Amino acid sequence: MTSKNNHLEHTTFAFLDIETTGGNSSRDRITEIGIRFWRAGETVAEWQTLLNPGVRISPFIEQLTGISNAMVADAPSFESIASTLEEQLRDTVFVAHNARFDYGFIKSEYRRLGRLFSARVLCTVKLSRRLYPEFRKHNMDALIERHGLTQV
Repeated sequence: MTSKNNHLEHTTFAFLDIETTGGNSSRDRITEIGIRFWRAGETVAEWQTLLNPGVRISPFIEQLTGISNAMVADAPSFESIASTLEEQLRDTVFVAHNARFDYGFIKSEYRRLGRLFSARVLCTVKLSRRLYPEFRKHNMDALIERHGLTQV
């Protein structure tokens, strides 16, 4: 095994997905974070939490995400989970589909707290475009179908 492959065997990938109150990271807030940690071909841990965004969730976003104001009313704030999240993501590769969105929101939440956040980032949209330039679609459904995966 080459040292490059050996390095990947010991790399933890944090597959992250968030839900938000809208699409603008400077104005909108995170309502849910879900992470699946993967190393050497296996899921090694999972972590998920609803978050109280401190702002109302619009009826449109509630219908889109299935997350209601009532569901987040007693949920922790981002501030209360920020240190835990930072610790969990330390020394991982942050992986997301359209990572600019998820990573941008995470960075904005830390910025609101006066903290910096940075990570090594892998965007599965960019990766798909690079690996499969002959395909027009690179959305999640297209990737799932292309690779015969099941959606979780």
